[in-house]
Amino acid sequence: MSYKAPVEQIEFILHHVVPFADVAATGLYEEATPETTAAILSEAGKLASNVLAPLNPNGDHTPARLENGRLRSSPGYAEGFRAIAEGGWIGLAANPEHGGMGLPQALNMAVSEMMAGACLALQLNPLLTQGQIEALEHHASDALKALYLPRLIAGEWSGTMNLTEPGAGSDVGALVTKAEPNGDGSYAITGQKIFITWGDSDVTENVCHLVLARLPDGAKGTRGISLFMVPKLIPDAAGRPGLANSLKVVSLEEKMGIHGSPTCVMSFEGATGWLVGEEHKGMAAMFTMMNCARLGVGMQGVGVAEAALQKAVGYAAERNQMGPIIRHPDMRRMLAVARAEVFAARAIGLACATAIDLERANGDAHHAARAAFLTPIAKAYGTDVGCRVADIGVQVHGGMGYVEETGAAQYLRDVRITPIYEGTNGIQAMDLVGRKLSDGGEAAMRLLDEVLDGAKSAQADHPELANHVWQAAETLREATQALLERGLPQRFAGAVPYLAAFARVLGAHFHLRAAQAGNAAQQALARIHITRVLPHFAGDLAEAMAALDDLEALPDAAMAGDFAA
Repeated sequence: MSYKAPVEQIEFILHHVVPFADVAATGLYEEATPETTAAILSEAGKLASNVLAPLNPNGDHTPARLENGRLRSSPGYAEGFRAIAEGGWIGLAANPEHGGMGLPQALNMAVSEMMAGACLALQLNPLLTQGQIEALEHHASDALKALYLPRLIAGEWSGTMNLTEPGAGSDVGALVTKAEPNGDGSYAITGQKIFITWGDSDVTENVCHLVLARLPDGAKGTRGISLFMVPKLIPDAAGRPGLANSLKVVSLEEKMGIHGSPTCVMSFEGATGWLVGEEHKGMAAMFTMMNCARLGVGMQGVGVAEAALQKAVGYAAERNQMGPIIRHPDMRRMLAVARAEVFAARAIGLACATAIDLERANGDAHHAARAAFLTPIAKAYGTDVGCRVADIGVQVHGGMGYVEETGAAQYLRDVRITPIYEGTNGIQAMDLVGRKLSDGGEAAMRLLDEVLDGAKSAQADHPELANHVWQAAETLREATQALLERGLPQRFAGAVPYLAAFARVLGAHFHLRAAQAGNAAQQALARIHITRVLPHFAGDLAEAMAALDDLEALPDAAMAGDFAA
């Protein structure tokens, strides 16, 4: 079964489950009418299904490679990228002042999901470029904006994010890349960066690197880090790609998946760069890009889950073992639970995007806090669902799922990176119980109030399901209050299961809304989630509230299998 972009499912969520109507009612996004939304999703769906999806196996079978220091992309990728760029999809949510469409992030994330489901390795290129656009719009000087934004938005140039170093992964403050003033407003950047997605490209004229580095007077740690724009080719006076900069791709990583996406080791050797934002405030600028990318990665997980599930359902409908295996009870359990989780993860991601849109349109702190709270949940749950569903896809195929010719294994290999990059899911969970609960739990409680109110409003039509959701939300509220009374080390020990519990409750809430607005099939899917997925939240909370002492009591040697001590 070939991939079909889930346009109708996305439209249903936007119109009936998340507050997209409120976004379209604002002055900023008044052009996002139902007709415009439908047209955008339809055209993006065609691009994903008909142009990008056929390229997915190409990247897996013929990875990106270096030839004499020059990158060669997978067959068809250049044409696929040009279709993305010429359709204006990179600048869908970008500022019209520089050539963007200025449409809501909710639409942008919906389009990103479809493209990722079609061909994740290629979609990574525009995703990183969109994140760079976001960072430049918020932090760059007018001169940098005028030079770089129109070309990034048009897809003539692409963007990257350069944080990680061999000795500085999640501990970004340990980086040693340095920046020294050249005396003419530019800086000389020297250092090595690793895990740079699409660090080089032959599908665009230029590659624009946002690089974290430390100025000579930069303090230790993250507070002394600055951000620089370091192009592969230095633009000339007319803004055209000119002289080659002093940087190079040292090597490409050989990876478990996303073989079509070149993951580069980059060397900057006194490369010329320009400051983005204020000196020593680079992390603030980079976090703008990272937060955009984190939601985008969550939607990548949803997109790959959708594609893997479609393939699995198609196989199960055709494979006969005492009848089509899709009729077997355990097969139906796997597929139904997978479909329920895909719906929940998609709704959470789009709810986060609409909160971003409402904050931008109205400038209110309430939606800013909501977007911030939902971002780690959308990233972690979306990517966890991507891994679970891709794994189910292999299982549904049986032995043929373990054989490469079916393509089921590629989804599992490709999506496995998503819980790791853009901040591991463990870091997302610690962010949730740390920074995102630092308001005393206000943002969390506001969300839970909405879940409780939603359950009450559904009581008349779906009393059993509403009762389950109401009780789960009330239990989660009590657990959140108890968690707030703990110190950060105790919270961190249970952060991952707490995030999972919150995601399951939110997913049940959105399913309940869908049951109220949808047909019998949507109601049946809501029942699947609320009776088969939601109950796991109790186990999640039990683990979240378990004592840190239990973990500390187990010696490191015992974890390695040595119990002699």
